Amino acid sequence: MSGSERGDGEAESRPQYAVVLDYLPYGKSDDDRPRYQKQPIAYALGEERFRLVELTFDDDADVSIGDRIAIEPNSAREHIQRIRTVEYGDLSNGAVNELEYVVADIIDADEERFVTFYDDAQPITIRLHQLDLLPGIGKTLRNNILEQRKRQPFENFDDLQERVSGLHRPKEVLAERIIEELRDEDLKYKAFVRRSND
Repeated sequence: MSGSERGDGEAESRPQYAVVLDYLPYGKSDDDRPRYQKQPIAYALGEERFRLVELTFDDDADVSIGDRIAIEPNSAREHIQRIRTVEYGDLSNGAVNELEYVVADIIDADEERFVTFYDDAQPITIRLHQLDLLPGIGKTLRNNILEQRKRQPFENFDDLQERVSGLHRPKEVLAERIIEELRDEDLKYKAFVRRSND
């Protein structure tokens, strides 16, 4: 694996996981090789950096949609022969259909990390704040969030929703933004999705 595909030193010391979005036991449908020459592949979403990957597996791998699989470091991998970063447009239809559910599950599983985004978000430019990137967050709502977090950090999504008037779906708002960042490679600012060389 090239250095550009690796994370920082801290990330290298603990396993990085991805969640399987789709599993194709006979490889891609547009692969014209005979079936016996095709290897099983899966599309998956990295939990830490929301990196979309295509995984090539050994023939005897036992993989299902929704499985959580170690992708880093190399020593933590099982039955994975190759990992390739892909774009949203490379995903199978099945993977696209699962993406929204998997993003929601990742947020649910690590609520503290995502609530912390609301606590720690910073200005990007003089006129643009990270909170402005979230769908439905305008100037008034952004200022309400900033005011409330000055008083004390948010404990969880329920606390956030109770304390910030008008913020009805804080978790879903994050999920919408993550999906938007995955779909649109040309977005100028990304708060959650990191390319492998970022």
